[in-house]
Amino acid sequence: MHSFSWPTYGAFAAFALLLVIAPGPDFAVVVKNALVGGRRYGRWTSVGVTASNAVQGTAAALGVGALIVASQPLFEAVRWAGVVYLCWLGVQALRSAWRGPAAVPEDGEPVGDVASRWVRWRQGFLSNITNPKVLVFYLSVLPQFLQPGSSVVHGLALAYTHAAMSLAWLFLLVATLHTLRAWLARRRVRRSLDTLTGVALFGFAGRLATDSH
Repeated sequence: MHSFSWPTYGAFAAFALLLVIAPGPDFAVVVKNALVGGRRYGRWTSVGVTASNAVQGTAAALGVGALIVASQPLFEAVRWAGVVYLCWLGVQALRSAWRGPAAVPEDGEPVGDVASRWVRWRQGFLSNITNPKVLVFYLSVLPQFLQPGSSVVHGLALAYTHAAMSLAWLFLLVATLHTLRAWLARRRVRRSLDTLTGVALFGFAGRLATDSH
């Protein structure tokens, strides 16, 4: 087994960073929930996204992901589940824009109970786990940064690095939205952002529906 290559790891980290900061469905879902419930909801959604990244990265490293991608019916079922779920979230965002934002405390942090946190975590997790393109990413990209004879541990290290970078980026996004909470609390601004988020979610759903692996 070859030793771990730090230069290769650095190249992967740089590549992963570019992918992480590119807006996608996860970005839109985190923004939607952060607008609704401030940092707490945004962070729980981010943790859900990261948990899904870890699950899909583990599946790819262990070889399970390849079986899912190779099974056309299963792959299509996951893909269309993702399309439907993103559309549902898009409808929620547009409904919020139509009705106007609900009032939140001045600090932007709703009281929230365990159930509400679970809902936000679940939305982040499902928006990612039902996107088979994430799994395809791990299966197609990770091998390019692994040396011949690399162990499963090396593959997991790359997958978890991507997940950790995603969490850091989403937490930064949530913190930025919290900093702008006074401006975002304006009714017109919130309704505009909810509309844009809803349209973006429908756009991501459409792209997922038309893409083929």
